[in-house]
Amino acid sequence: MTFLKIAKQFGEKLRNIPKMWDGRKSILEMKNAGYPHWKQMEWIGFYFQFLCEKYLSGVIEIPGPKYGNVRFDGFKNVPWDFKAHAMNTSSHQIIVNDSEATANGIKDYGAVGLILALGKVLYNDEDRTFQKWHEALKGGLSDYSIERIKRGAWSRLRKVSFELKQISFIRITDDTLVKCGSFQMDFRNADGSARREKVLLDLEKIDEELVYAIEF
Repeated sequence: MTFLKIAKQFGEKLRNIPKMWDGRKSILEMKNAGYPHWKQMEWIGFYFQFLCEKYLSGVIEIPGPKYGNVRFDGFKNVPWDFKAHAMNTSSHQIIVNDSEATANGIKDYGAVGLILALGKVLYNDEDRTFQKWHEALKGGLSDYSIERIKRGAWSRLRKVSFELKQISFIRITDDTLVKCGSFQMDFRNADGSARREKVLLDLEKIDEELVYAIEF
């Protein structure tokens, strides 16, 4: 089965997913389903992963292959990842997967696939009610948040909702990596160890890679 046929097969399944994602409802849906990532601050990406696993069940192997400590989200002919990105930002760049794992996936299968949800994000949480609700649901502040407060670091506004506009199916090859950058190059973890580089995909440079898309 060609990449395009697989993308269209996935598209037919994903046409049925919800278009409006309310933060509270989405997090509770993941929590009630026993989904392990419901506590994550960047809930939109994990909710899309949750939806992909639900709606693509039976047509894709989940999870996908593992390279070292990095595992792809799914597999059908090639490894696949599921990502979500806000359209109403100035950035056209998306942090995808680990650079080494991506290169190895391409080496083994000729390409890796990306299922990308694009939509409009609402950040209307100036009074932090959504943030406080989520923290209370998790049982209080995380160790990360406590450490951030000690440092006096700024806390980002939480995304409270997401309106799905498009799902794109992107084929990443060695040629794609040549014109893509890396994220976290030379970055360090808190313990001083080097962070692994990730592929930085520029949406304005992937005309050939965009194989198929569905609009909402």
